[in-house]
Amino acid sequence: MEFPQWVVDRVVARQGRLHAFERINPQRAAFVVVDLQNYYMMPGYQGECAPARAIIPAVNRLASIMRAAGGTVVWIQTSADGADQFWSHHHAQMLTPERSQRRLRELASGTPGFALHPELDVRPGDQHVVKRCYSALTEGSSSLATLLRGRGIDTVLIGGTVTNVCCESTARDAMAMDFRTIMIDDALAAVTPEEQLQSLTNWILFFGDVQSVDQAQAALGKGGGAVAASAAAA
Repeated sequence: MEFPQWVVDRVVARQGRLHAFERINPQRAAFVVVDLQNYYMMPGYQGECAPARAIIPAVNRLASIMRAAGGTVVWIQTSADGADQFWSHHHAQMLTPERSQRRLRELASGTPGFALHPELDVRPGDQHVVKRCYSALTEGSSSLATLLRGRGIDTVLIGGTVTNVCCESTARDAMAMDFRTIMIDDALAAVTPEEQLQSLTNWILFFGDVQSVDQAQAALGKGGGAVAASAAAA
């Protein structure tokens, strides 16, 4: 991703280089894929982010690279079960009654909207986590923190949708919890290009790294994942 020169200058002035995490130990890394569910990807659903369909090949590629390098792939899914109670302000004040009911219905566990998109390359051995609100790492949202800590993971690569909502919220919490956190720009999707750019610009200015799939693959190779170089063809 090409950032304006003023962004590059400020990042380099702060940390001495544009990319904070040029080496990634794959055995201590996880590719966390957020909310690539039918509710957010398929036409006709209330939560549709149409650009998310275009990132499927990049997501599948990085997942393959991560597995081949010995890393962890985690698929995050949002469930709206009981959200009108535990997330009552969101459903009562930030959604119209019609939108609230539709979200509860279309994003309920076990429904077609809850399911991961069928073109995603989900493999046995991948991890699955259900979250309740935007961030998978906010208190009470999911078991993601326990999973990551239990596997000795210190580096989190974030993909999925929507970039500036659930992906950024999860990434910010990961950074605050002292995970080395990288947003993978070509494996992320926002509703508009403007939102994508604004989110990733603010992220690299203050919170963590932004890399492409190619850059992450190179960093995994430098960090001990030599097998990652051939994983794209897997």
